[in-house]
Amino acid sequence: MNDRESHRIIIGGGGTGGHVFPAISIANALKDMDPAMKILFVGAKNRMEMEKVPEAGYEIIGLPVTGYQRRFTFKNVAFFFRLLISMYQSNKIIRDFKPDVAVGVGGYASGPILKAAVRHKIPILLQEQNSYAGVTNRLLAKFARKICVAYEGMEKYFPADRIVLTGNPVRQELKNISQCRQTDVTFFGLEPGKNTILIIGGSLGARTLNNCIREGLSRFDRNDLQVIWQTGKGDYEIAKEAVDISGLNNIKVLSFISEMNRAFA
Repeated sequence: MNDRESHRIIIGGGGTGGHVFPAISIANALKDMDPAMKILFVGAKNRMEMEKVPEAGYEIIGLPVTGYQRRFTFKNVAFFFRLLISMYQSNKIIRDFKPDVAVGVGGYASGPILKAAVRHKIPILLQEQNSYAGVTNRLLAKFARKICVAYEGMEKYFPADRIVLTGNPVRQELKNISQCRQTDVTFFGLEPGKNTILIIGGSLGARTLNNCIREGLSRFDRNDLQVIWQTGKGDYEIAKEAVDISGLNNIKVLSFISEMNRAFA
């Protein structure tokens, strides 16, 4: 770290809640350690982080970078142009912000900004949330000072001497799950006292899971049971229509759950 009064940290990555919310948790923990710390997020334009990070009180810059399609598509032609622009913008961000450390949480948005940090000799740290390491983190691993992981056995993806088993960052509100279950159940328009099933396929949803639930809706036709079903934006309309057609009023369909602590309660 340099001798400035407050440290400056860049956090890069996003795309899904599995990347965005751990990133925000890291930022919150750093702010708890040093309230004067300057934190800048770098994500991908039009992705979840561009909404969730400002809601958490942090500044974010969006890059035009997109994911690479593993099968041939004309989108991959645009991918290279967007990547070049993102690399140029990332270099400018590093020069202007002058971070002490850059943290990558995975997702394609972390690639350009972390690579720019490496070129400017800024130390980088990676955080991998999954037991199967993402492509971007695997590509960046050889440049990282340390790689924080949630699972044992990650040596098959990363250099063993750089791995630190930390577990995943958890949002503070999930650590303080409300004890007032009655209030939290009614928040979702459901009834206290009934057995409640929470179905989550990740922040963007999981199509296979959603299809299984949609095809088996009749199994939830029970008076003693109710369901909170987070579908993700992509499957919300078809799931909501299926529930409406079924006539079941004990299933609450949501595209995204912001107050997950209430859902877990």
